[in-house]
Amino acid sequence: MATSKNKRKFSNFELVLKWSIVVIVGIILFLAVVVIYYSTDLPSTAKLEENNRIPDIKIVNLDGQLVANYGEAHGATLQYQDFSPYLIQAVISTEDRRFFEHFGIDLIGLVRAASVNFIAHRVVQGGSTITQQLAKIVFFSPERTMKRKIQEMILALWLEHKYSKQEILSMYLNRVYLGGGNFGVDAAAHNFFSKSASELSLSEAAVLAGLIRAPSRYSPTSNPELSAQRAKQVLANMVDAGYISLEKAVEAEKDLKHEAQVTSSNMYFAEWIAEQVPLYLGVQVSDIIVKTTLDLRMQKAAEEAIKKSLDENGEKLKIGQGALVSLANDGRILAMVGGKNYKASPFNRATQAQRQPGSSFKLFVYLAAFEHGLAPDSTMIDQPVEIEDWAPENYEQKFLGEVTLSEAFALSLNSIAVQLGQTVGIDHVIEMAQRLGIASKLMEIPSAALGTNEVNLLELTQAYAAVANNGYKVKAYGIEEIDNTSGVVLYKHEPQEPEQVLEKNTVYKINSVLSDVVNRGTGQAAKLGDRPAAGKTGTSQDYRDAWFMGFTPQITTGVWVGNDDDTPMKKVTGGKIAAPIWKEYMTVAMEGLPVEEIPTTAGFLRELMPSTPYEPATGTAPTAAPPQYQHKSFWDKLFGR
Repeated sequence: MATSKNKRKFSNFELVLKWSIVVIVGIILFLAVVVIYYSTDLPSTAKLEENNRIPDIKIVNLDGQLVANYGEAHGATLQYQDFSPYLIQAVISTEDRRFFEHFGIDLIGLVRAASVNFIAHRVVQGGSTITQQLAKIVFFSPERTMKRKIQEMILALWLEHKYSKQEILSMYLNRVYLGGGNFGVDAAAHNFFSKSASELSLSEAAVLAGLIRAPSRYSPTSNPELSAQRAKQVLANMVDAGYISLEKAVEAEKDLKHEAQVTSSNMYFAEWIAEQVPLYLGVQVSDIIVKTTLDLRMQKAAEEAIKKSLDENGEKLKIGQGALVSLANDGRILAMVGGKNYKASPFNRATQAQRQPGSSFKLFVYLAAFEHGLAPDSTMIDQPVEIEDWAPENYEQKFLGEVTLSEAFALSLNSIAVQLGQTVGIDHVIEMAQRLGIASKLMEIPSAALGTNEVNLLELTQAYAAVANNGYKVKAYGIEEIDNTSGVVLYKHEPQEPEQVLEKNTVYKINSVLSDVVNRGTGQAAKLGDRPAAGKTGTSQDYRDAWFMGFTPQITTGVWVGNDDDTPMKKVTGGKIAAPIWKEYMTVAMEGLPVEEIPTTAGFLRELMPSTPYEPATGTAPTAAPPQYQHKSFWDKLFGR
């Protein structure tokens, strides 16, 4: 009987072993098929055999006028033994601790990153190795897809097979982009410290290694304090990895010094462009000319409008910074101002700052409502709304009773926006924002209707441009063409088939209420005389952000003002400061362009409108139940029903 039991146990073991082998073989075959499939169109590896010299970059506009020149920002191509040992240690300990141990893909690192991200419910750590980063730098475009990720891994394995660890690390350090137009660590070392990458001290090596993850954010010329904090973290990583002692790290912290470099006024845009060049070209041996969409006349007008307003109002109204993005309605960036002074702070508030848009986010609430059958002349009751413990108020803390949606939008009534959000569903509001190009993470909470999620100025301007573009999605871009000095075209922007994201009837409805904002609502300070314009003001909670997003049939422009440390301004609303900046710039930008009408449906505004424009601030909330709304047709109005 014992023998029978043993036989059954052995039989069960055989069964488990058999199926385990089947599963393992199946996985191996599946992976083999995946590798073969994605290897069929891998990019050429010939680039790695070419001269490692990084080209000089000359950035111009389409008229050939110079925007910026990075011709002196490139250093020598160094061999592994030429780099400062401190730099190698700093990069390894911060970017890829197991670089000399893994085979190009760090499975342990992937598992660790996945677990950390799962616990944090967001991406905190990445699992890419230095070898994978090199593959991405050399071979790939900015496209982010699963296919690209798999191909990146395949090429990482190929690199590890063909080259030594020292060669891979050298190629990486000679190519990595470190901000300010600096390609490679030697260029950055010369630019920031006036020395070769072979001569870097421990503190200087920590600064450069800290730049790799976010060049603009941690640049010594961008924010000395953030740069120093990041360098201290790199030093701590080196201690943890066993490269240096704690005492040596503490001593190196005392040597962290950063001095801002003198740069031109176009550098916010130029820096944004320079970061994209290696993504489109990979490694090039020739000097290149980048032809951009920037209009220098409009750029100057944008800078002057921001500077003038902040010089006049900054101190008395506690406004520290401003930003502006202007797009042609096909997506061409005509002007970009990322802050008050690039030399003092190169942090680009047009593309990098995530801020609450306040009531300018109501665009998506009303678009969702109009898609669900409402119209500018539909009426609702402006009355107190309470959702659990949240009771949003209007700016003047009073309610107007029955109003049309056109009135509610023009006066930016919070009560109506919240009711609409609950009626059509916040999920539909979020979907609308994403459909028009908002890529930032948006939470489905009732206060989202009042703009409490964070977005950046560029993506919000893109979204408004889709309305100005008659409902066709707009993707902002700044590079038209990249040529080498022999005139060979290396990259050319190819317009994509326009994607219609809004029906024409919905566009006409939203144009109607956006026009009312400028003509009779909170955005009257943005009026362009007899030239039709439309837009929306926005003010976030406690006056931390003020916006004006507006357009004509030819140009869409977004303006933001606020403080980097998120401190409140002195009762600054979008209509008070951002709208006048918008008008100042657009008056110049529209010179020479024909006057064109904005197609709208007839909106029914009350004859008696408030004489003083006002703009609401927003609150926060968790959940809510749908309220009721009233809809009156033309015949109901005609017969007084």
